[in-house]
Amino acid sequence: MTTAAPSLKLRALARGAQAYSTLFAASAAAPYLSRSTPVRMTGFDLDLTVASTSVEVDDVVSFELRNPDGSDLPAWVPGAHLDVFLPSGAQRQYSLCGDPRDLTSYRIAVRRIDADMGGGGGSLALHTDVAAGDTIRVRGPRNAFTFIDVESYLFIAGGIGITPILPMVREAARRGARWKMVYVGRSLATMPFLDELQALEGGELELRPDDEFGVPDVADLLGRAEAGAAIYVCGPPQLIDAARVLQPTLNPTGSLHSERFSAPPVVGGHAFDVHLARTGVTVKVAADESALAAIRREVPGVRYSCQQGFCGSCKHAVLEGAVEHRDHKLRAEERAESMLICVSRAAGDELTLDL
Repeated sequence: MTTAAPSLKLRALARGAQAYSTLFAASAAAPYLSRSTPVRMTGFDLDLTVASTSVEVDDVVSFELRNPDGSDLPAWVPGAHLDVFLPSGAQRQYSLCGDPRDLTSYRIAVRRIDADMGGGGGSLALHTDVAAGDTIRVRGPRNAFTFIDVESYLFIAGGIGITPILPMVREAARRGARWKMVYVGRSLATMPFLDELQALEGGELELRPDDEFGVPDVADLLGRAEAGAAIYVCGPPQLIDAARVLQPTLNPTGSLHSERFSAPPVVGGHAFDVHLARTGVTVKVAADESALAAIRREVPGVRYSCQQGFCGSCKHAVLEGAVEHRDHKLRAEERAESMLICVSRAAGDELTLDL
């Protein structure tokens, strides 16, 4: 086999490309000539007016948000959520559960979870401190729960997990796709948006409150999907975790899509100590808990949001120790000096944080 030598034109193009690379990437002028464009993960920051609030069920309140000047809001698609900045400055994620075709307002719905039931204070703050007429800051819309276009869907929602699912079911019905919806919850009285679901046409809606049907059998629910269907699940962690384990076997040609706003279980962790330099305490982190969870015992006000390693709210500088990075957010240069404490861990026995 013979290899042809590159032509004069190709050699000239190569020299030009090398010169460009040197000037725009490697020279002292590079920072000014070729500024980095990071992936846009945070959408838009908006100060919105709470136009109205509605009690959907006893412990769920929905909030209608509008632009103060009455202009349209940024577009969104089913599955999107907003980062909401609470009056305390804390940040939480809430799914958009209105109609994507109506850009005059956004709607989110929040279930109140008190501290003695494991709540982190975000839902309580919205229920007690935010009212119609108030202004709140949001970031987004963002989407980590992509709604794909297929011929057949199975939707499974548990409790407040209906919020991202509702716009998806509405869109599937609008497209004329085949869809089935299974909605589970403690009782019908605790399940919001029943009337909106029951008004949709063209699919199958199944309501399965626990007080009538017992705790749901996830394998049985997944069995309702057609072969090759897109299966969307949102609800309590145990519902999502079971679906992730069972779906590949029950419907190998289908696809499973899920979203959770709670912390995922720690897998393959080991115990370590975290020294908090400014606070002056040492926190022991168990093998099955996150550094964030352990630190919150000593510093309840430590900032955090998604608890899954993608928002960056819990980023802290690492003063000493090696880190096992498990996040999806930090760039390589950031990982050299910081970590997201919600998911990342010590690679060794201890870390020291600037906290």
